[in-house]
Amino acid sequence: MDVHRCRFVPYPPSAINALAFSHSSSPKTSSRGLSTLRLAIGRANGDIEIWNPLRGAWYQESTFPGGKERSIEGLVWTHDPEEKDKNGANVPGRLRLFSIGYSSVVTEWDLGNGTPLRHASGNYGDLWCIAAQPRQQVTQKKDDNTINGSTEEIAQYQSLAVGCADGSIVLLSTADGDLKFERTLTRPAKKKARVLSIAWQSKYIVVTGHADSTIRVFDIRNGQQVRSMSLGTGPQGGPKEILLWSIKCLVDGTIVSGDSTGTVSFWDGKHYSPLQRIMSHKADILELAVSRDGGSVFSGGMDRRTILYRRSAGTRPSEKRRWVEVAHQRFHSHDVKAMAIFEAKGFSVMASGGLDTAPIIVPVQEYGKEHHRTLPCLPQHPPVRSAPRKRLLLSWWDREISLWRIATSLQTLVESNEYEDPSQSPTKRLVAKVLIQGEESITCADILKDGSFLAVSTLSTVKVFRLKTKSDSTVGLRKIELPNELRNIGAKIVQWSPDGRWLLAVTSDDKIRAMRAFGWDDSKKVPRFLPQTVDFKRMPRKTLRPNHLHGSLGAYDRSIARVAFSADSRILAVGDLSGHIDTWVLEGHEDMMQDPPMIRPNDDSMSSSSSTDSSDESDKSDEEGHPTLVYAQHWKRNPTAHLIPKLASGPLIMSFRPTISTSLPPKALTNGNGHLHPTRHNPYPHSHDLPTGEDRLFIVTAEHQFHEINVLAGRISDWSRRNPTSILPDEFNSLKDRAMGCIWDVAPSSLTNLRRQRIWLYGNTWLWMFDLAQDLPRSHHNEDDSDEPHTGELNNKSKLRKRKREEETRKRDLVLSMDHDDDASSGAVRKERDTGAGSRIAPHEMTTGVGRKMRKTTGAKGEDARFVRLGRDVSDESGSEDEDEEDAEDQALMRLRRGEAVTMVNGDGDDTVKEGAKSQREEMRKGPPYWGTFKYRPILGIVPIGEAEGDEDDDAITGTDGERTGGRRTVEVALVERPMFDVDLPGRYYGDQEWSEKKDADVRL
Repeated sequence: MDVHRCRFVPYPPSAINALAFSHSSSPKTSSRGLSTLRLAIGRANGDIEIWNPLRGAWYQESTFPGGKERSIEGLVWTHDPEEKDKNGANVPGRLRLFSIGYSSVVTEWDLGNGTPLRHASGNYGDLWCIAAQPRQQVTQKKDDNTINGSTEEIAQYQSLAVGCADGSIVLLSTADGDLKFERTLTRPAKKKARVLSIAWQSKYIVVTGHADSTIRVFDIRNGQQVRSMSLGTGPQGGPKEILLWSIKCLVDGTIVSGDSTGTVSFWDGKHYSPLQRIMSHKADILELAVSRDGGSVFSGGMDRRTILYRRSAGTRPSEKRRWVEVAHQRFHSHDVKAMAIFEAKGFSVMASGGLDTAPIIVPVQEYGKEHHRTLPCLPQHPPVRSAPRKRLLLSWWDREISLWRIATSLQTLVESNEYEDPSQSPTKRLVAKVLIQGEESITCADILKDGSFLAVSTLSTVKVFRLKTKSDSTVGLRKIELPNELRNIGAKIVQWSPDGRWLLAVTSDDKIRAMRAFGWDDSKKVPRFLPQTVDFKRMPRKTLRPNHLHGSLGAYDRSIARVAFSADSRILAVGDLSGHIDTWVLEGHEDMMQDPPMIRPNDDSMSSSSSTDSSDESDKSDEEGHPTLVYAQHWKRNPTAHLIPKLASGPLIMSFRPTISTSLPPKALTNGNGHLHPTRHNPYPHSHDLPTGEDRLFIVTAEHQFHEINVLAGRISDWSRRNPTSILPDEFNSLKDRAMGCIWDVAPSSLTNLRRQRIWLYGNTWLWMFDLAQDLPRSHHNEDDSDEPHTGELNNKSKLRKRKREEETRKRDLVLSMDHDDDASSGAVRKERDTGAGSRIAPHEMTTGVGRKMRKTTGAKGEDARFVRLGRDVSDESGSEDEDEEDAEDQALMRLRRGEAVTMVNGDGDDTVKEGAKSQREEMRKGPPYWGTFKYRPILGIVPIGEAEGDEDDDAITGTDGERTGGRRTVEVALVERPMFDVDLPGRYYGDQEWSEKKDADVRL
């Protein structure tokens, strides 16, 4: 693969201003069952990112776009109380997300649409901080029909407390699913000290930190100030007033504050008196985070340090336990502005962020025993596209679009005898730049493969531009007027079909609409869109009702995440966050002799009508009886769509295999239905032929599971059946960053009958290749030590569990008796699960706590001495048995499908061997079945660039651009990198011992 490394694309990541978990910490709740847990990240450009922890996988599910001069300065979640449905069953309460910015408005967001749902404002100053009331249960009497005196625990709606720049504190009510003003706790004083931080000490007590060196405590029941605590004046030579940037409350009521002097202060929560002060930072402390049990406190500030405090154990029983600084580390390269903690059973992390734009995940319970993890600061869905035929690279951010032309590679020029001096021909050139009018940010953009048309979308509109190369090699853009019915269609996803006839738009409310273009092939005519849109309706799905204690995200899980067209543009697939895949097929053949589509009044299933009141049965009957014909073609639901299985997690990548054919594709006819003739009863005849091209859809899920589906057959493909996820390489399974996109490298070979069918997957820090023309080798940890043919066991749980227990006993003994420095231990010890951040730190690399090894001697003289490693029992991992059983069954099925010998065990425990001859495969392979590298980072996106060329004798390849190309041996791509040292960041604080770093920064400036 020929790679153009591009670092000129202007995509500046935005600073993180706010972080919030959707749930409060619950140590008794298992993180594996908390499916609704999300992390919201608010950025300075107004974007809100929703991250799914996914048991430590951590991937960006969606982004709520911001706009011009918008910023997110605070985020909070609330959990509405449960309700009863008409059958008396409990309905989980909704999880709701609220934000504030540099204004007097509190915004509630629609999680399903990613748009503001409602606003609340009033006659008060700009909002500086926000906090949600603790969710607590209240005791209430049941109905009169119940036994006298019986009560039940009922949750209440949570109020919001916001602090304003004029010193006032305002309460907002979220009752009945609304957001409205409730009351003002305090009016601004003459001094008008800004409220910089706010926290709830209990259900009725609010603690605020002000810009006048004062902490104030209020009771919301009577609106009175309970106590005022002063920190005194500022340090000598500095400002007189101390700024209370952060306030937090522990579970026992203790108040913790962080201020502009770099001091963490602890206050008694009952008498409101000072307990202890620790001056730990060299600059302002901007944020604090506390653990659920109140035993750990984190602080972060302008000096880039993250510090952990814990209570020390007193030497005497009567001695008070004091807070001490346990450890500090610079996880961030700039100011730390936001922190949030979530703890559950087996999951305990702290998320932090700041001006360096990258979220950091730090372990809490296992601090010092596990690595921290840096999440990507770049979007999960790459904001880059390309037009390979014109060598154009498209990128966008905020409201700006840039179009670059990539020069032909030097190697290609040499091979074609057109060598030029590289200094005389620049490798790239900015040929167009567009600023979209309005205040909304761009949600998506796409360009045709021939570089002729560009589509751009925001949440309120979709715009289409025609591109034409000028004499000076720049590109001119001309806006195409859309019909009135299409002007106000906003979209979060826009995508051209490979043949350029359809423009697909997915609206913010997840409606799928396709616009038919015509007149694009004739340069003398003005291209237009048909005034009607074809609407696609997804199949109704029965989703599992979440636990009523965990809350509900509403329609968020049904949000469409990915879309894909087949190479012939006749199959459409969409996937949502819950893992459901919906598919449609384009029936019939194009007939340009027919009139534009006739929308019949009772056509409710595939028309421009927005009505969704009819039932699915009536929609299906209307679709079959009165289809919407577009030039004799008709989009219909895939007949086998109901057979496509649901994925275990949402799709990250969806892409159809490019088409390889040994014959030229037929030319498009003016009348594709020449054998059909109109009649009185059928004035618009059309063919019912379904697509016959490539229908294999390759999917990578958020859990990095591979699935390839034959869409028209509604089943898993043969390659996917032979290569389950359990045999993926260990190196790939160990990747932390999730996949972002893929590039196909498909080419026939004139030397052998084998074809190269490679797919290149990439994430933020890695690039991997898998050759789908070959079967993956079995991983080393799944192979037997004996030389006999590998056998697997099926349908015998008892034997598998017995063997598993014996293996775990052997490994546990090995862990207690082996020295970690022994090289053999790395492959023999079972991998431990982490608590949601990074992987475990090797004992010899730990920098905190006591030693992890002790010397154990036996005998009177200690002749038998060995080192024993201390730590938790690696065999005590919930769910490990079930997962290993599934892996064993997958391995056995894989070998069975490959035709290898497999041992089948029946229910009685008798072994019956089914001999299957091993399939004969070609010895000569086109390279390895997989390959990976970490050379490129951080990757913003990879797109194909340039036309593929090959010999006339090679088979034809029809790629996603729908055109016939030759059999090029390698694919040419533009790999866009966005390293952080190229990002312009504000100046940062340098400590007393950082002379060299400050000197290097001054040199760069």
